[in-house]
Amino acid sequence: MENQKQKFNSLALHPLQSWEWGEFREAWGNKVVRLPNFQIIFSKVPFTPFTIGTVIRGPRITKKDIEEVKSIAQKENAIFVKFEPNILYNEKLEEEIEGFGLVKGRRLFTPTSFWIDLTKSEDELLNSFHPKTRYNIRLAEREGVEITEDNSDKAFEKYLELTKETSKRQGFYAHTEKYHRLMWKFLKPSGIAHLLTAKYKGEIITTWILFAFQNFFYYPYGASTDKYKQSLAGSVGKNVMANNLMMWEAIRLGRRLGLKTLDLWGREEGKGFTKFKEGYNPKVVTFIGTWDLPTSILYWPYRLAEEIRWKLLRLISKAWPNRNLVK
Repeated sequence: MENQKQKFNSLALHPLQSWEWGEFREAWGNKVVRLPNFQIIFSKVPFTPFTIGTVIRGPRITKKDIEEVKSIAQKENAIFVKFEPNILYNEKLEEEIEGFGLVKGRRLFTPTSFWIDLTKSEDELLNSFHPKTRYNIRLAEREGVEITEDNSDKAFEKYLELTKETSKRQGFYAHTEKYHRLMWKFLKPSGIAHLLTAKYKGEIITTWILFAFQNFFYYPYGASTDKYKQSLAGSVGKNVMANNLMMWEAIRLGRRLGLKTLDLWGREEGKGFTKFKEGYNPKVVTFIGTWDLPTSILYWPYRLAEEIRWKLLRLISKAWPNRNLVK
C-alpha cells in the first residue's frame, strides 16, 4: 500500500490530488475513484440518487481521460464531472478542451493565484516587498509577536476556535469542525499539513495551516482573533500586524523545507486580503479554468438550480452580513 501511495503521489500535481486527500474525502463520506495520475471525488446530490464528480487541480485533460471518466461517471450516476486542472492557461489548450465536449462551469477555485519564488534569497525577497509590508513585518517583530510551527493538539484546538470566531466575524461560509479534524488527521502524519501560530503576550492570536507538496507550499487556511487588529481611535487593543509577520515566516519555512514556490491559494480583485497578498510582490498566474463534462440530461437543469441557489445565498449574506454562516 505504501508503495502504491508513493507512486500515485509522485504523479499528482497538487495536495488536493494526493492519496491522503482522497483518504480524507473517503472518511468524509465521498466516493473516490483513482486513475493512474488523478482521482475523481464523487459527492451525493442531497435527496436524489445522483452524484457530481470533481477532479480538482488535476493534470492536463486528454481525450483518453474523458472517455474513461465518462464510463466511470455513468456507473456513479453522475450528472457531470467538474475539472479544474492545475495547468496554466494557454489559448490552444482551451480550444482543445472545448473540442472534447466540455463546457465552462462554475468555479471552485479562483482562476488566478499568486506565486512567490522561494528560490530567491531572504534579502531579495524582503527588498521586493512593498515598503509598508516590510514596515509591518518589523513592527510585529518589535511588538514581540512570535511565529512558530506548532503541530500539537493544543495548537490545533486553538486553530478550530479561531476559525469559528473568524467565520462568524466576517460572515463567510466555512467548513465544519468535523471536516477540519478529518483533514488534519490524514494530512498531518503524511507531512503535507503544517500549522503555524502567532503568539502575542503568550496568547495565540493567529493560526495558519499550510500544505507542502512536491515543490510547492500552499496557504489554504487561516484564522485569527481581532483582539490585536484594531487601530482606530477608541478601539480596544492595537494592531500588532501578526499576519504580516506570519506570511514572512511562512515564506521562510517553505525555504527551509526546500520548496520552490509559495502558492497563496487564490486571488480575487477588490478583496482586502488580495491587497494584503500583493504587498509580498507575488507573481500573478492564470490557470486554464473550470470545465464541466456533462454526463446526464439533467446537467443544464442542475446549472439553473445552482445559479438560483447562489443568488439566494448572496441576498441572505447582504441582508444579514454578520450572520454566522459556518456549515
